Amino acid sequence: MPESRIPAAQLRRFMTRALERLGLPAADAATVGEFMTEAELQGSDGHGAIRLAPYARRIRAGGINLTPAIRIEKEKAGMALLDGDNGMGHLVMKQAAEIAIAKARNCGVAWVGARLSNHAGPASLYARMALEHDMIGVYFAVGNANHLPPWGGLDMLLSTNPIAVAVPAGEEPAVVLDMATTVAAYGKVKAKAQRGEQMPVGWMIDRTGAPLTDPKRSEEGFLMPIGGYKGYGLALVVGLLAGTLNGAAMGSETIDFNKDQSSVTNTGQAILMIDPDAFGDLAAFKARVDKLVREMRASERMPGVDRIWLPGEQSHARRVANLRDGMALPPTLVAQLDALARELGIPLLQET
Repeated sequence: MPESRIPAAQLRRFMTRALERLGLPAADAATVGEFMTEAELQGSDGHGAIRLAPYARRIRAGGINLTPAIRIEKEKAGMALLDGDNGMGHLVMKQAAEIAIAKARNCGVAWVGARLSNHAGPASLYARMALEHDMIGVYFAVGNANHLPPWGGLDMLLSTNPIAVAVPAGEEPAVVLDMATTVAAYGKVKAKAQRGEQMPVGWMIDRTGAPLTDPKRSEEGFLMPIGGYKGYGLALVVGLLAGTLNGAAMGSETIDFNKDQSSVTNTGQAILMIDPDAFGDLAAFKARVDKLVREMRASERMPGVDRIWLPGEQSHARRVANLRDGMALPPTLVAQLDALARELGIPLLQET
């Protein structure tokens, strides 16, 4: 069966309606539905509609607080620690980013950490919130399942622990880096399995060190860190900043939310906002970013390379195309969403 092209507004309505039927207050359901649609729009298919059914299972099992009292637990002028009260991670991180933006406007730089949060989708969603305010956003998180051992080890003690950085430009698209500290995020493994595709060699290995390319056998091995032992070190440090610093889960405390639907995950995240205006003229800064972007793009290419891409350019292009043409969802995912719709008693995706 061919992939279905679903307009963004239609997918947003469907996911919002499903989340509301699952018990989220209307405004919160709309917020989460918006973030999940944005993930799908930018091509982060491992964090978009594919996550709706797992979220539903966790909500039904009582693993999510549907009416959290998200609050600031500790605070100084340039920082805050947010208690997410086990709410949906999208709601916790939206509030964390908003607090950090307000503080950075006053202090120039602000860091907000979160504990007792949950999975919140792709890291770039929250770093990009800075761009509307002409700020730089930097996001860190502890992943919601361990898929990486210490370098040379076999015990799963680290997750994909992503980093995202969004830097505003002038006439050019913003520079937006969004990366796991593993070669591929585990959400991409799940997306490959959903589409019936094999993984490239280098994403995962089995416990003997042999390449693992079948995503349906992912339990037999583990993800590879970027840059070998350097990626392991980066994953550890990101976990210390986003998890340990905030009193959130890290290492053996991390709950695998793919298997455990009811335990509180105590997910840790952090957002750093930087106001370039505090460092000098904002327009001049954005002009310098434009200049650097153009230098990179125009630099000499190796044979066979058609274009040099800047971080975030391909996601930006996908977003433009998906807004115009609709998002391509595989038949297996559409069937999964329709099955959930029938369980919830709401219109099917194509009928929304």
